[in-house]
Amino acid sequence: MSMGTPVTTTREVVEELLRRIGEGDPERIAALYAERGDWKLDWPEAEHGRAATPWIRHRTTRADAAEHYRQLAAHHVPGAAATVIETILVDGADAVVLGEIRQTARPTGRAYRARFALHLTVEGGLVTRHHVYEDSLAVARAFDPDGA
Repeated sequence: MSMGTPVTTTREVVEELLRRIGEGDPERIAALYAERGDWKLDWPEAEHGRAATPWIRHRTTRADAAEHYRQLAAHHVPGAAATVIETILVDGADAVVLGEIRQTARPTGRAYRARFALHLTVEGGLVTRHHVYEDSLAVARAFDPDGA
């Protein structure tokens, strides 16, 4: 490595990603993802209505990442969100972020909280894996027009 070359650690990339997510600019967030990656959300595929939660799907490209954050913002009430990060665990290229999201579903006006674990892999200063494990029942209930 030559002098002056910045060293970007997994923790630095994860912390910057979380900072950008908090700022809410989909293009700036997506710039931290590799052109191709492995993006999965732990949801029962056949059991949730895609119309109500279109951001919840598997993705593979940087452009997909930007679209995820645009759709997420479009389906939630602006200014009625918070994310509490409790722990960031780092092991080499892998990181796990534990916390809770707090959002309000735009179509129903229902607030919800959902615990999550986010598994990220960072290679070459970019995120190549984004796997989310969250309380999908809390999200589904907030978006259910019948309030079930």
